[in-house]
Amino acid sequence: MRSVMRNLGLSALAVAVLAGCAATSTETAVPASSPQAFQVPLAQPPQVSQALTLNQIMANPDWMGVFAKEAYWSDDSQSVLFARQASASPLRSYYQQGINDSRAVELALDKLHAADQQFGVFDRTKSHKAYLYQGNIFVKQLSTGKISQLTRQRSAIDGVRYLNNGDIAYWQGDNVFQIHQDLGLVEQLAEIKMAKAPEGVKEPTSYIAKQQHRLIKYVALQQENAKAKAQYKDELQKSDPTLAASTWYLGDSEVVSELSLSPDGRYILLALTDKNYTGSSEHDIMPNYLGSDGYIDPVPVRARVAEDTPPGQRFVVLDLNQHKQVDITIEGLTGFDEDVLAKVKAENAKAKGETYQSTKAPRKIQLMQDWGWTQSAIQWHESEDKLALMLEATDNKDRWIASVDLAKGKFTTEHRLHDDAWVNYDYNQFGWLPGTDSLYYLSEESGYSQLYVKGLGEKPRALTQGKFVVSDIQLSPDANYIYYKANQTHPGIYNVHRVNLATGKNEQLTQWDGNLDYSLSPDGTQLLLNASRRTQPNELYVQPIGGELKQLTSYTSDAFKNYPWQAPEVVAVPSSHGAGKVYARVYLPQGYDKSRAEKYPAVIFNHGAGYLQNADYGFSGYFREFMFHNLLTQQGYVVMDMDYRGSKGYGRDWRTAIYRNMGHPEVEDLKDGVSWMGTNTNVDTQRVGTYGGSYGGFLTFMSLFTAPDLFQAGAALRPVADWAHYNAPYTSNILNTPDVDPIAYERSSPIEHAQGLTKPLLIMSGVMDDNVFFQDSVRMVQHLIELEKPTFETAIYPVEPHGFRQPSSWLDEYRRIYKLFEQELK
Repeated sequence: MRSVMRNLGLSALAVAVLAGCAATSTETAVPASSPQAFQVPLAQPPQVSQALTLNQIMANPDWMGVFAKEAYWSDDSQSVLFARQASASPLRSYYQQGINDSRAVELALDKLHAADQQFGVFDRTKSHKAYLYQGNIFVKQLSTGKISQLTRQRSAIDGVRYLNNGDIAYWQGDNVFQIHQDLGLVEQLAEIKMAKAPEGVKEPTSYIAKQQHRLIKYVALQQENAKAKAQYKDELQKSDPTLAASTWYLGDSEVVSELSLSPDGRYILLALTDKNYTGSSEHDIMPNYLGSDGYIDPVPVRARVAEDTPPGQRFVVLDLNQHKQVDITIEGLTGFDEDVLAKVKAENAKAKGETYQSTKAPRKIQLMQDWGWTQSAIQWHESEDKLALMLEATDNKDRWIASVDLAKGKFTTEHRLHDDAWVNYDYNQFGWLPGTDSLYYLSEESGYSQLYVKGLGEKPRALTQGKFVVSDIQLSPDANYIYYKANQTHPGIYNVHRVNLATGKNEQLTQWDGNLDYSLSPDGTQLLLNASRRTQPNELYVQPIGGELKQLTSYTSDAFKNYPWQAPEVVAVPSSHGAGKVYARVYLPQGYDKSRAEKYPAVIFNHGAGYLQNADYGFSGYFREFMFHNLLTQQGYVVMDMDYRGSKGYGRDWRTAIYRNMGHPEVEDLKDGVSWMGTNTNVDTQRVGTYGGSYGGFLTFMSLFTAPDLFQAGAALRPVADWAHYNAPYTSNILNTPDVDPIAYERSSPIEHAQGLTKPLLIMSGVMDDNVFFQDSVRMVQHLIELEKPTFETAIYPVEPHGFRQPSSWLDEYRRIYKLFEQELK
């Protein structure tokens, strides 16, 4: 699930819980050109002088370091700004550090408005930058650094842009304004009301009304006066240049879900949504048993996929010059009326002894809901009245890039990405190449996310090709290059590359041996990296294009750096189920001896989110689990952490292998993992346990229920028990919806397989979990009780949401997991 990844939230006051451990990290650099690094034989794990304890691991993580977050470049490319926040603190502090400075300077509260902002818009000459701070508009003159505040109000402004003539436009609610730079005049360009237009002065229609007007002169006079006033008002609106434009009335059945103004200020694109749709449950709550007033608080919750029916969006263009509304039709989208679920519906109908007859009908469409980007799905050409949208069908089978005929209200399909499973909610960046009529975009059509460019109405041209994943694309300031991140040399090693748009030449710019994120400096000469290795948490680095890498921050505590952490080795487990290689992290026990007579017990950790990569060479977001796995090795366990099918970073087929069949391919991969450990690490395959949270908890359920001889014990944390109760945006991608595809839900939901439980199971959930509801565990527990299963136990955490926050809860949870493994596997 998307929100299962825990925020590292680490921080710096290194309480020396690991003090006295003077050994250095055992991390070994991985050559980027060595994709087969760390295959068997496996390296001997480091020896430790002080054993880890659960109290140390699950303590407030601030002892590890207060790390830089959300780092970005200053406008002059000479410094970096970022935030730091202790994990237990509700507040964050902001810093700025010069690229040649040894330490950062904390920004005072009264200076934050003047700090360079990460998100802003530039005028056409790139001499001025406008941005929002605390809901107000500021403008910075880049050559001098002078900052001017243009608004000071309590009601927050929603967005701002420069117009082609140098004026600033902004929108607030459903109102759009223009600030004329020469006059200082604030003009309301559009007032949009989601209501029916006033009916105006009505003529009498009934017999009685007509008689009243005919016989009573006063009534007739009032009618004529009203008509005269209305006519005068209309004429004044047309003639008086000092008045704001007339109000737009768009009906009372919808709300504006997104608004975008063209660069010349002439057009507004609106995405409208049914006003009755909220995405929240209409009849359910999450009870907070520990409310501040001593009573039970009924907390509203999201809708379940079984009851959520996203309505799609309707698109409208407003021509402000002609005061003309143009509704956009969807017929121009290739496949807009295809019955893409025909085979699924036919299979489900056959299971019920029925026949399904396929028919064509318009599908529900909406702006692309990418889960990771910061850009908009609405992209205007920088100098012409041309508009491109990225759209998706709510059935998750199609993504379109469409150009828009603004005068006629028609879409033209520039690119269609169809997937019989589901279109990825990542890798959807796109935009116009400056000074051209060409679009660049990411697409998984080859099986891997790659970069393409195409002119309007022309065939696309691939700028990258291969069995690797391209992401995080950025245009260079001169528009000569597109920069991107890719795992080209190894699925678990990421570096920054760029492609020359004129020649098509690709080049790798960094030689990192772990994982990273990056941003290009405003002047296009440097890269800012937020990079990590397996035993080294994220720090900031700066690298000039073609130059040497320089570390900028060092917030990892000495206590953490000086402990001899075992770097998990990344291995490729051969699949016996036709999946190729399953990449996994492996931790070996202290004093490991492959030939010793007594075999080792083992544990497999199942990462959350499903679509997440954890078996890479970067520092894991599961930092507590990383330390727990080190503890387990000190207690004699082998530990494996697999990127089972459905995980991120391995291409489209790996991602969609679980379509309509969640929990089955993944368990096959876990079987191969157990077998691999038995062959390569001297593991007793009859003494293996498993655990994981969220999607990992779901896999723990499915493993113990559908493969009861695979593991001897399992711990399911915050687990999904029934996919019909999870949210629509995630679940409908993979399983469609329960009304359309009940077969997929019954096949994939653990509660349907619980009769298979024969081994000890520990179920642990937070009562305040608004992601995977506590009710999931409640229903599972009652079902297991009714099945008369004696081998399960439960633990609840009354104050915890999906990602636990209290160190005491983490400690209690992992004490129970450790106790389970010690009892059942030793």
